[in-house]
Amino acid sequence: MRTTSRGIIAALAVSPLLAGCFVSDEGSSGAGGEAGSAGRLRVALAVPPVQALSPYSNDATVLSKLSVAEGLTALDADGVAAPALAKSWTQKDAKTWVFELREAAFQDGTDVTAASVVNALDHANEAETKPRVLSDVTLTAKADDADTVTITTGTTDPVLPLRLASPALGILSAKAYAKDGTVSPVGTGTGAFEITELTGKTRATLDRFDDHWGGRAKAPGIDVSWIADGTARANALRSGDVDIAEWIPTAQATLLDENVRHEVPSVRTDSLVLNTASGLFADAALRATAREAVDGGVLVDSVFGGYADPAQGLFGPAVTWAADQRVEVTGRAKAAAAGEVKEETKGRTLRLATYTNRAELPEAATVLQQQLEKAGFTVKQDVREYTQMEADLLAGKYDALVFSRVTLLDTGDAVAYLASDYTGDGVYNIAGLKDTKVDQAIRAAAEEGDTALRQQKVMRAEAEILRTDAVVPLVHEQAVQGIAADVEGVLLDPRERSLINVDTRLK
Repeated sequence: MRTTSRGIIAALAVSPLLAGCFVSDEGSSGAGGEAGSAGRLRVALAVPPVQALSPYSNDATVLSKLSVAEGLTALDADGVAAPALAKSWTQKDAKTWVFELREAAFQDGTDVTAASVVNALDHANEAETKPRVLSDVTLTAKADDADTVTITTGTTDPVLPLRLASPALGILSAKAYAKDGTVSPVGTGTGAFEITELTGKTRATLDRFDDHWGGRAKAPGIDVSWIADGTARANALRSGDVDIAEWIPTAQATLLDENVRHEVPSVRTDSLVLNTASGLFADAALRATAREAVDGGVLVDSVFGGYADPAQGLFGPAVTWAADQRVEVTGRAKAAAAGEVKEETKGRTLRLATYTNRAELPEAATVLQQQLEKAGFTVKQDVREYTQMEADLLAGKYDALVFSRVTLLDTGDAVAYLASDYTGDGVYNIAGLKDTKVDQAIRAAAEEGDTALRQQKVMRAEAEILRTDAVVPLVHEQAVQGIAADVEGVLLDPRERSLINVDTRLK
């Protein structure tokens, strides 16, 4: 089998990636713990699995973070589509693309073929709950021969190569797809590490997959623990129980040594999402009142300890092209006067939700509650782990949500995020927004193939969304990743979809 260096997102690594260099199973001794001394990486992740690491759920990013599953393409450091399981591709016409596969194997020993790629994409298309990345497009895949796949889209999709880099469209072997619709990545991916054991929502064991097309990983395996509490994750890193701890709370960041704390510019924006479909905020005037009452800027220092920027819109500084193309928001509803707010909400409680997986959010919710109460709202908080409340959020059982969202997650292209979260038929439309002008603006961006013009249309769509007051941006986060001093090659990814690859190891 051919072996080539992946080299993806190399510019974002903590230390230089050494392509083509391999180590023995023993590795180097790590700091504390039996796993570390065996050269295995011990990783603490924040959000426990929702659906047993199914790629069709929010769990999909775990599969890319840990190099378990791969798509036809990947994103490079500049957010451009790069080869992965497909070594090259060409566009035949506006709706048709041809992908040439590289020689690769699944972790169950079967070969990656055009037929297996078609099978994986067909299952994603036909899933009962479609992956968000397919919320605005339909794919039809056909095997031309053993190594060639033609993909046709129902409508023009100029960013199909970016779309196929989504963790939700990782290619798994036929064994992964059960008749009941469930999908299991355990032993069925193509990545450098194979899941050998998944223990509920608490632990997973990954071993090196020696037949990975991109080369043999330097670490012999990864031991994953899910620790929802941010302080506990930071403590596990400080005590030497883990080597890598993601999403260190800002209150804990200053307690870590400088050589352990790594700040990452993030495409993550924290917002107050308002339920426009039912409850208090079906009233546009009350949404406007909430927007005027909320001041996200005070959260930068008081809650985030300076590891954030005041929100300018849905897209922050890590989306480098957004600021210069931002469009003025016009046509917003007029806010109700203070007396009107009290009368309209008399005897009714604003149900404000957030989740504990990101330590800053409950504290931010408390600040926002105080701001909203000053405007006349009666507020009751519901704070739980995200996996316990996702179904209720999507069912519209809250009036407002303090929400942290990666805006370039699914494709590296902003349109997929806008389509899933804010179109009338979006699969992650927590705001319940149904607005014709918003739908038209997002559709116009989706149909644009020129990169510069597409960005301009994305910013016009942002302005249309903000006009509705369905979402009030608060801050643009800076992520803090905790990495032990004896670990090298960890990927610091603003998109939060990469963490460990073939070059990540204990020194």
